[in-house]
Amino acid sequence: MYVPTHFAVTDIPALHALIRAHPLGTMVVPTGDGLDANHLPFVLRPQPAPFGTLHGHVARPNPVWRSAMTTADSLVIFQGPERYVSPAWYPSKADTEGRVVPTWNYVVVHAYATLRVVDDRAWVLAHLEELVAQHEGARTDPWRMSDAPADWIERLADGVVGVELAITRLIGKAKLSQNRSPADRAGVVEGLTREDQGGAAMAEAMRRAMEG
Repeated sequence: MYVPTHFAVTDIPALHALIRAHPLGTMVVPTGDGLDANHLPFVLRPQPAPFGTLHGHVARPNPVWRSAMTTADSLVIFQGPERYVSPAWYPSKADTEGRVVPTWNYVVVHAYATLRVVDDRAWVLAHLEELVAQHEGARTDPWRMSDAPADWIERLADGVVGVELAITRLIGKAKLSQNRSPADRAGVVEGLTREDQGGAAMAEAMRRAMEG
């Protein structure tokens, strides 16, 4: 991934926070037939330091757990906020005789990792418990795996296979108009807030970047 210095995010806790906030990753693995991509929810474990480990699962009929080459790096991509940026939001549009163009702002983390397939019911059940707790924990009346019959859950668990990815490298990129003037950046925040009903997350990410 091309990462100009002013867009680079190197703080590991910040990268971990983005992964936890956007845990649906695109897992890209090498196979004998080329690259295979799957979209999976992951649980991030902080160990081993400094990068941590990703735990996920795939359906047993999915051929990826048999065909993935575990001797080469896999890649998991986590996409954070993203939004189209109109040049109409730049105050500099008037000062430059219109010499401005659209762009796209986004935040993304690439996690390079060594893949290990875990075909073990106990591991899968523990992983599913953790995944459910992660996403149900904030609810007033959270669903728990124990709410369903244990034998039924075990049969379902037999239908999936675990994947564990030990992260070897984390690359973060936050393209948040850092290459524009403070006035233009403020104009983008204001434009996203005013015109783009789905742009709140990007506007907030830009505000935090401008403040810090």
